[in-house]
Amino acid sequence: MNNSFILNHETPNIIKKLDEATFELLFKSNFKSLCWFAVKYVKDLDTAKEIVQDAFISLWEKKESIDLSKPVKSYLSTMIYNRSLNYLRDNKKFNKDILSFENISPDATYHQTDKLIETEISNKINSAIEELPEKCREIFKLSRYEHLKYQQIADKLQISVKTVEAQMSKALQHMRIKLVDYITIMIIFYSLFKNK
Repeated sequence: MNNSFILNHETPNIIKKLDEATFELLFKSNFKSLCWFAVKYVKDLDTAKEIVQDAFISLWEKKESIDLSKPVKSYLSTMIYNRSLNYLRDNKKFNKDILSFENISPDATYHQTDKLIETEISNKINSAIEELPEKCREIFKLSRYEHLKYQQIADKLQISVKTVEAQMSKALQHMRIKLVDYITIMIIFYSLFKNK
């Protein structure tokens, strides 16, 4: 059995068919690239390895009950993303030292997963913006999307600068509340992924 069979997008229910030999091959062929994927978030190699190992254990334990609508690799990367996010939520201190990646090779196939995560973050932001009251939303968009200064917004909408300031304060408070679980992952995503 080769890797293309394990990761083939035409076999979405492959988890139900996993035996020990197939699982071992899946682990060996994807462990390093999955560690690379996780370490981008947690910024610690040992933690990334633990997260990936736990994901594989969970995969094996649930192999009889999970009915996938996507390939195994996508399922694993989703699990690892969620576990990485949980780690970031629970730990407020991060290792800022430059990590050594000589034993890990990036896998280009994860670029698609990165894009999915970026899309998810964007959707969360847009959803939070749309929940704002109409005038507050308009002011927020003029500031953040059109990059207008408060005085320019006030002139455009024929309102006072203090009104703009008050509405922006309200909008930012709303966004912080709605995106509290995503703030850390957004910072790391844009600082690491966008500069690679």
